[in-house]
Amino acid sequence: MNTTTKIYIAGHRGMVGSAIWRALESKGYSNLVGKSSKELDLRSQESVSDFFATEQPEVVIDAAARVGGILANNDYPYQFLMENMQIQNNLIDSSLKADVQKFIFLGSSCIYPKLAPQPLKEEYLLTGPLEPTNEWYAVAKITGVKACEAIRRQFGKDYISLMPTNLYGPFDNFDLKTSHVLPAMVRKFHDAKLNGNTPVELWGSGTPMREFLYVEDLADAVVFALENRFQDNLYNVGTGVDLTIKELAELIQKTVGHSGKLKWDSSKPDGTPRKLMDVTKMTEAGWTAKVDLEEGIKRTYKWFLENQDTFKQVKL
Repeated sequence: MNTTTKIYIAGHRGMVGSAIWRALESKGYSNLVGKSSKELDLRSQESVSDFFATEQPEVVIDAAARVGGILANNDYPYQFLMENMQIQNNLIDSSLKADVQKFIFLGSSCIYPKLAPQPLKEEYLLTGPLEPTNEWYAVAKITGVKACEAIRRQFGKDYISLMPTNLYGPFDNFDLKTSHVLPAMVRKFHDAKLNGNTPVELWGSGTPMREFLYVEDLADAVVFALENRFQDNLYNVGTGVDLTIKELAELIQKTVGHSGKLKWDSSKPDGTPRKLMDVTKMTEAGWTAKVDLEEGIKRTYKWFLENQDTFKQVKL
């Protein structure tokens, strides 16, 4: 690896991909390649194969995926399963055929069983049933992890999978129909503040526990993985610290400056009771997260305020 190594970042315009792009640029990497979905349909095997033949990247980072929260996963199960498999299969297979030596696959903590022991260790993969509210996305990501593991085992290539915990930060999706819990709360509290601090209603009981990682920390972890060869194929990436959804709501409410009431709709699903990552392997490899949650939320809300007219709104 050097600063002129040709690195293709799939999904470079998304929250994760753009953060990785900025992180690499800040470290002097100058030969970065990115294509928008209009320029390259990653669901098309032929298009992806042609792209690899033309561009011949030396390193590939797969930050491309169809993502969304509980509602989106529930309403569009086929798309979340099939499109994610198409995207990653085309990227992984084309990388293998093009003799790409280094491939980083980004997944999600939802690959682990719903009721797995806490904190979640990499070895818990495929040891129990998944969380039903996002199993379609999880199954797709599991196949990507296993494809990279198979290539590593069979062909000896440095293909690794990083499983980040819940992500948030600049360029997140704040659309209330398709967003994840943290950006959805930011949007809800902000809108309610503007409407005279009206009450904010949130899904579930507020008791589930979640861990959150600032997206620029994940980007830093990806750069670390690029510049080092890891011994294993699968690594969790997180902070190793969690809190209840109620505590998260109160922290965001304080950051936004909303002074109205908070209501919980217990008729809506909670999802997995707890989802904390064991980050021992990543720590032992030499990487730890740097941005704590309170600081990360402040940065995220600042970005939200500065980009309200242009932030991403997914249309399914």
